[in-house]
Amino acid sequence: MNSLHAGIGMTSARTRGRMIERLRTQGITDETVLAALNSVPRHAFIEEALSSRAYDDFSLPIGHGQTISQPYIVARMSEILRNGKQLGRVLEVGTGCGYQAAVLSHLAREVYTVERIQPLYMRAKKQLFDLKIRNVHVRHADGTLGLMDGAPFDGIIMACAAPALSQALKEQLSVGGRMVLPIGTQEQFLYLIEREASGFRETRLEAVKFVPLLMGKA
Repeated sequence: MNSLHAGIGMTSARTRGRMIERLRTQGITDETVLAALNSVPRHAFIEEALSSRAYDDFSLPIGHGQTISQPYIVARMSEILRNGKQLGRVLEVGTGCGYQAAVLSHLAREVYTVERIQPLYMRAKKQLFDLKIRNVHVRHADGTLGLMDGAPFDGIIMACAAPALSQALKEQLSVGGRMVLPIGTQEQFLYLIEREASGFRETRLEAVKFVPLLMGKA
């Protein structure tokens, strides 16, 4: 994949700007999150044939039955996770093409991201390297287990829908940390999990549609 995608390279800054204005009208108010999305070339993470749609508010196929989330969902989940604060160490479950990890790289000191599908893992790792993003660590692993050797995390974000909340992931969240993830099978909702000294607080947010979380490596 040509990361420059010369066909839209000349207009990507302008189309990205329009995407940011649309996100504002959709209710995204965190300017740090908006600046992060404005800094990341979304067209570099998708196939060249889909470049003209890179900044539209749609999820797009990235192969292997997976998708790149629509910009609104990336912004919304990032805004909830950040909660107006600088993040230290963050875990992402479901790297996909690496776009969400690239956005998180502007919001957190260190990002660990886990992908179970090897070709996607390799592609994301190369793309992040080509964009000179050095604070993202990409791992080929089973994301249902989280990532013990990087824990605890200030924030955990999941880009695939789990049938239920994972105890392993909850335990890898630091006290004061936040986790944002879709939960459900037929019907999915975005959830915010907050770890407090006394335990966990769960808040159900809006309905969403994600690919399902699968176990094992592929």
